[in-house]
Amino acid sequence: MTAHDLLHALLQRLRTPAVRDLAWTLLSPPLLGQTAKPQRHPLQASAWRHTPGLLENWLSGLDSAPDALHAWLLAKPARRLGLYYERLWQFALHAADDVEVVAANLPIRQNGQTLGELDLLLRDAEGEHHLELAVKFYLGPLAGDGNDAGLWLGPGSHDRLDLKLNHLAQHQLPLSSRREARGDLNELRLSDTRSSFWLAGYLFYPWPTGCDSPRGALPAHWRGHWLRQRDWAAFSARQAQAHWQPLPRLSWLAPALIDGEERWSRETFAHWLEGLSSRSQLLVRLEEDQAGDWREVERLFLVSDQWPT
Repeated sequence: MTAHDLLHALLQRLRTPAVRDLAWTLLSPPLLGQTAKPQRHPLQASAWRHTPGLLENWLSGLDSAPDALHAWLLAKPARRLGLYYERLWQFALHAADDVEVVAANLPIRQNGQTLGELDLLLRDAEGEHHLELAVKFYLGPLAGDGNDAGLWLGPGSHDRLDLKLNHLAQHQLPLSSRREARGDLNELRLSDTRSSFWLAGYLFYPWPTGCDSPRGALPAHWRGHWLRQRDWAAFSARQAQAHWQPLPRLSWLAPALIDGEERWSRETFAHWLEGLSSRSQLLVRLEEDQAGDWREVERLFLVSDQWPT
């Protein structure tokens, strides 16, 4: 069973939101399949990676008894999605018998000034590793070459895919090789650390025109659409009876699973649209399954008419 198939099967069964997010974190593909710098799955050398049934059993057990995961997340509550994503990885890596988490979020300092943090320092059957983690959401261009990573922007328009890749290559990945890091790594008994990264997330394509994927994108990446507020009426008219609602930021990872009591009525959603601000909003379209749950079948970013300015 491939990671894609396992994730699909698990998302049909898992019900605990944090466990669903954990499954998505561990099993979703990276945004990019071809990168200038090495990309490495944090569990690459683990039995969980090579024997998916072991990971499936662990996640299913967590879904039945999620207290340990909830306690882990509550110990350091994350207000930012990227930190939540890192905490999920840390929980899993600490639980993997064949991976040693030597350090996480290790600050590297020079003369009292923090130069940056090393997200993960691991030891496994393949050696010692410095890993940088990121989960990103990028919106493709209405005009211009979608192959150009510089035209893929974050929903707040401040982040860009090319800038993220450059920051990884020029600052984050080399940090563990700098002289200022050597003392910390020696104390941790790390001598031959290899640097790599793992970049997950979603790519959103403009509606209705679409665009090319950024150069190097993995064909199986998670995706959605984006459109401006002025285009909502035309977009929603295609499926007049569809159920849409926004997702809070910390619920952006795994596809949404919402019970009937949490699902918004069309009237509630229409009222929400009337008071919509200029901030980009992530929306999901929900369909009811045989059990009476409402599952995400589509997602999109609704942005202001002036976006990306």
